[in-house]
Amino acid sequence: MTSTNPAHVYKVRPRKDHRGVDLISDALPFGRLWYGEPNAISNAIGYATHRSRSHHAVIRVYDAAGNVIETHEHRGDFFEEPFVKSRNLMTIQNHAIPSAANVGSSINLPGQ
Repeated sequence: MTSTNPAHVYKVRPRKDHRGVDLISDALPFGRLWYGEPNAISNAIGYATHRSRSHHAVIRVYDAAGNVIETHEHRGDFFEEPFVKSRNLMTIQNHAIPSAANVGSSINLPGQ
């Protein structure tokens, strides 16, 4: 990949105690997450995709023997757009700010 952001690599592996799967990656803050619910693999893939929304990601799903059974690639889709100044901003200069006593009354600004 020719990108400034390196790809995040995730591994989804079944746990040795047969209680779900582990999502493993250096991109995770604690290195590993445990998923134990019935749709654990799809939840782990969804989390890895969400976590890598601004990076390219490769997600590999392994079976109990250590063979890759699925590979998912995610292209980072969040890119910063250049800042554009708006020329239609209304500037308020030299206008009195209403006091607490006048909050309920109507305020007339010039040009209305």
